[in-house]
Amino acid sequence: MAEPALRLHRLSVGYRAGGRNRAVLRDVSLEIARGEAYGLVGESGCGKSTVALTVVRYLPRNGRITGGAVMLDGTDVMRLGPEALRDLRSKKVSMVYQDPGKALNPSMKVGRQLVEVFEIVGVPPAEREARALEMLKKVRIADPGSVMQRYPHQLSGGMQQRVVIAMALASDPTMLILDEPTTGLDATVEAEVLDLVTDLRRELGTSILFISHNLAVVSKMCDRVGVLYAGMLVEEGPTREILGSPRHPYTVALLRCLPRGGRRKEHGRLDTIPGFLPTPGTLISGCSFAERCALADDRCRTEIPGQRDAGGRLVRCHYPDRAADLPRSTPADVVVPQAAAQAGPVLRVSNLSKTYGQGSHAIRAVADVSLSLLPGKTLGLVGESGSGKTTLARMLLGLVQPDPGGTIELDGKPLAARLDHRRDEEVKAVQMVFQNPDSALNRSHSVARIIGRALRRLGGFQGADLSSRLNELVAAVRLTPRHLALRPRELSGGLKQRVAIARSFAGDPRVVVCDEPTSALDVSVQAAILNLLAELQTARAVSYVLISHDLGIVRYLSDRIAVLYLGRIMEMGPSERVFEGPNHPYTEALLSAVPNLDGTQHSRIRLSGEIPSATKQPTGCVFQNRCARKLGAICETTEPSLTEAAPGHVIRCHIRAEDLDRLQRKYKADALNPTSRAVAAFASQGCIRALDSIHAAHEEPVPKAKNETL
Repeated sequence: MAEPALRLHRLSVGYRAGGRNRAVLRDVSLEIARGEAYGLVGESGCGKSTVALTVVRYLPRNGRITGGAVMLDGTDVMRLGPEALRDLRSKKVSMVYQDPGKALNPSMKVGRQLVEVFEIVGVPPAEREARALEMLKKVRIADPGSVMQRYPHQLSGGMQQRVVIAMALASDPTMLILDEPTTGLDATVEAEVLDLVTDLRRELGTSILFISHNLAVVSKMCDRVGVLYAGMLVEEGPTREILGSPRHPYTVALLRCLPRGGRRKEHGRLDTIPGFLPTPGTLISGCSFAERCALADDRCRTEIPGQRDAGGRLVRCHYPDRAADLPRSTPADVVVPQAAAQAGPVLRVSNLSKTYGQGSHAIRAVADVSLSLLPGKTLGLVGESGSGKTTLARMLLGLVQPDPGGTIELDGKPLAARLDHRRDEEVKAVQMVFQNPDSALNRSHSVARIIGRALRRLGGFQGADLSSRLNELVAAVRLTPRHLALRPRELSGGLKQRVAIARSFAGDPRVVVCDEPTSALDVSVQAAILNLLAELQTARAVSYVLISHDLGIVRYLSDRIAVLYLGRIMEMGPSERVFEGPNHPYTEALLSAVPNLDGTQHSRIRLSGEIPSATKQPTGCVFQNRCARKLGAICETTEPSLTEAAPGHVIRCHIRAEDLDRLQRKYKADALNPTSRAVAAFASQGCIRALDSIHAAHEEPVPKAKNETL
C-alpha cells in the first residue's frame, strides 16, 4: 500500500505548567491518504490546533511530545535536525491560518512576500515573479499584477486568504493544513475559498488536514472526519456517516447544537452540552466525556474505553449503539413564547444615509435606508463585507452621524444623531453586544466591577440595590456568583460573551445591536448564547438588530431580515419569506453559497468578482455588474425601486416578483437533475470540465480522447 501523506501514531503532547506536564493530546492515531481531505472537529481546547502545530513542530517552548510519532510523507518529523526540518517545512507541508491579516507582513507588498516563497524553495531569480503571478491566477485573482503591488491592508479578507493559500501551495506541498481558514468570511467569499481549495486539491493532488468548528463546511470539504475531545480521538470515519449517524454521544451532542432544517426560536430552544471540557492535565480515570454525558454509568467513569470498530468507523465509547438515544440537555418541547405585539415600532429609521469624504471622492456607505423594528422582535442584517451593515448599526448607536435629512425615532420620538447629544435614558435604551468580547471587556477589571459599573452608570443603582440587581443579572445570563471575582482572561469565550451581554442589559435597554455575537464561538457555546438571547428577549421584550454572516443563525433568531448591498436595502421581509423566496438575485446568490449538513443538493450561483468599491459604484442597479439575471440596458441605466413582492416583503429589482419566483423555482429544479447541472457547468466552466460532469452524472467512462471528441 502507498505510504500515507500523514500518519500520527499514538501521539501524546503536554504543556509544561506549574512544574508538571499537562496532557493536551492523549494517544491520538490517524492517517491521511495521499490526495485525501481529513476534517478535525471539536470544541475549543480539544487539541485541534495542537495537532497541527505538532505536525510542523511549531509547538511553543513549554510544549513537549510525550509519546508516539509523526510521519509526514514517510519521514519521522521528530527525528529531523534543524536543516532537514527547515527543508520539510519549505517543501512538503504548508499551513493556512485562521486570520490571513496576521499571517501576512503588513510592511511588505504582496508580490514580495509571494516571490520570497519561490526564493526559499530554490526557484531561479528570473522565474520567481512569473511563478508568483501564475500562482495568483490559480487562486482566481483576476488582476494579479495589481495585487502584487498592494500591501495586505489594501486587500479584502477574502483576497488576503487567497494570497495566503497561494503562498502555501507555491512549494507544491504534500500536506496542506488549514486551521479555521474561513472563520469570519462572508458566505460568498467562504464558498469561493472552499471551491478554490477543492479545485487545487484535485489539480495538485495535495492532502489536506482541515481544522474547523463549522461542521457544515467540514461536510462539504472532507472525505473523512475525526472528532477530538479532551485531546482524544473519540470517533473517526467517512464524513457522511459520522455526521449523518454518529455513534459517540459527544458527536451527537455537537450536531444537536446547530439550528438545522430551518429551525427558529419559536420552535424551541437549541440543545446544548452541559458542563465544561476537562482542563489540560486533568487525570482521566474513565471516559473523558463521562461528566457531560447523560448516558454515562459507573463503567464509563472508571474504565477508559478503547477504540472499537462500530459499523465501519472507529469509536471510543463503551456503548456506541446507545449514542442516538442521548437525552437532550435542553428539553425539545420548550417553546419560546412570542412577545405581545404593540401598536407602534420601538425603532424607526427613515431615509438614513451616510457619506464619507476620501480626498476628492465621496463614499456613500449607506444610501436612503428606511426600516422599522417592533418591540420584542429581531431584525437580521445580512450582506457581504462593505455592504453597510456596521455603518448602519453605528448610526443607530449614535457613534456615526448620518447625513442631513435622515431620522431615527425611538418609541415614536426623535433620537439625536450623535451619542453625546442623547439623554441618559436614550443612551441606555440602545446598547450593543460586540463581536469580540476580548476587545470589549477591560481585562484588568473583575466581572463584578465590569457589570457593576454599567449598573451604576446606566441604571443608577447604588449600595444594596446594586448588589441585588447584579446578582439578578448574573443569574439571568447563566453565570454563577463564583464568576464575579474572575477577570476576563480567566474566562472562556462563551463566558466572556455572557458578561458582555449582561453589561448591555444593565440599563434595561429597548434595543440591543448584536454584531456577530457568536462568530468566534464553538457550536456548543453558540447554541447556549442563542438560547440566552431568545430567553432574554421573551422575558424583557427587548428588540435586537442582529448582524451576522451565518445565515442559519440569522434564520433562527430573526423575525425580519434586511439584505444590504453597497449601502442599499435590496430585499426586506419576514424571515421565512426571505428564505423561501422569491428573492432578489443577490439574496439568491447568498443563500446558494451556504453549505449544509442535511445532504440536500443545491447549485451555487457564483458572483463574478468582489463587491465594488464604494467610490466607484456601478450606474443603474448597483448589483448589475455581478448579477446572474441581468436583463440588459435598463439594469445599467436605471436604479430600481423597492417593490412589494408580498405583504411586508419588498425587493429592489427590475424583474417582477412572479418572474423571479418562476426563474428561481426552475433553477432549483434543474439543480436536482444531474444532466441539467452538467449542462450548466458546460456553459460556465468550459467544455472539458463539463464533459467530465456529464459522464460522472451517468456513471459512464470518460472517453480517453475527449479533446478530439469535442
